[in-house]
Amino acid sequence: MSALTALRGPAATLTDDPFDKPSRGCLAFHEDALVVIEDGIIRAFGPYAELAPSLPDGLEPVHYPHHLIVPGFIDAHVHYPQLQVIGAYGTQLLDWLTTYTFPAEQGFADEGHAARVAKLFLRELLRAGTTTAMVYCTVHPQSVDAFFAESERFNTRMIAGKVLMDRHAPAALLDTAQRGYDESLALIERWHGRGRQLYCVTPRFAPTSTDAQLEAAGALLKTRDDLFLQTHLCENTDEIAWVRELFPARQSYLDVYAHAGLVRPRSMFGHAIHMHEGDFCTCHQSGAALAHCPTSNLFLGSGLFPLFQAVDPRRPVKVGLGTDVGGGTSLSQLQTLNEAYKVAAMAGHKLDAVQAFYLATLGGARALHLDDRIGILAPGREADICVLDPHATPLMDFRAGYCASVEELLFMLMTLGDDRAVRATYVAGAPVYDRARAGDPFRSFAEA
Repeated sequence: MSALTALRGPAATLTDDPFDKPSRGCLAFHEDALVVIEDGIIRAFGPYAELAPSLPDGLEPVHYPHHLIVPGFIDAHVHYPQLQVIGAYGTQLLDWLTTYTFPAEQGFADEGHAARVAKLFLRELLRAGTTTAMVYCTVHPQSVDAFFAESERFNTRMIAGKVLMDRHAPAALLDTAQRGYDESLALIERWHGRGRQLYCVTPRFAPTSTDAQLEAAGALLKTRDDLFLQTHLCENTDEIAWVRELFPARQSYLDVYAHAGLVRPRSMFGHAIHMHEGDFCTCHQSGAALAHCPTSNLFLGSGLFPLFQAVDPRRPVKVGLGTDVGGGTSLSQLQTLNEAYKVAAMAGHKLDAVQAFYLATLGGARALHLDDRIGILAPGREADICVLDPHATPLMDFRAGYCASVEELLFMLMTLGDDRAVRATYVAGAPVYDRARAGDPFRSFAEA
């Protein structure tokens, strides 16, 4: 017998790109909605009054009055091994890597440590309403095994991979082009497509990989058509100058990756702050995407991502939203949108609430080429859902009383909200996190 459940309450979902069309027309909102879920898939979504008569006798929807049901958030760029250095007193990117990141990542040679951090990381994502993330592990294969094993317990759709580094890092974090290829291939065979887990070929960034390793990464991508690629791009001006010294034959930082066959659909380039028009055109033509990481870019002083230039309708580039962590300061996409609004404002643009939530949901799914599965409340999509509480704090409760539209409510949530505003998180229709649950608010997928 199939498992049938339903959720009821106010609900909002993006249906189209508000950077290309008027925002209001891209948002579907129902004051009293019903989401019908069968075997982890949304079977119906719409007004409760229209859909309720079709419910089987005895099926009582889980009711969330005075809340807002939205798709689960999508994090396009995050480092789970850096959780232990989040909030570390900062220098700029290259010094920060040497001072904090590389020492922290060496600890993931210990399988037990990797498992402990993965357990906390997955739970903190779910606490923040994030149901899919593109995740950097470390150079150690066991860090990938630990992450995917924990994700599998919750049945979350995650994308992750072993970092490839064969130069310019501590010896304990280096592999070789061949070993990196062999270990990645074994991980692909073990995890890619297992349940909801997906593999991502992961050269850290051009300076820590030789030409041979970048070419090996391109060869890995050729082993399967549906693999992902993640790396860093144009985050810091000193980094860009270093890339120019290391790869003098290449026309740009992005061209280093393009030469190795890494610029393609399902490729995600983190940060991409200091891009030129030719690079944007290359991303548009290839289907590659960019991850906007505003809290990290502000914290490390890297610069302001030119969001509205990237999504220019004349040659739009797909953009997702990343928390980055530990360079970023929160795993909450609500807090990340708060900073994204300010970054856009400093560049002379206004990021409205519909555009913002697009980046965190449907836009992120499109950037990952997963919009046929996640990112929207619609029949046939996987039932990854976040239930937001606009009354989570006294201030939010007070402000919500003066919101005259769903757009105003969404904007309030992204400026005042954080993980406290997440009431529940559903993964494939199962309530794996419920803030109101007595005792441990988390349940594995099987337990939920």
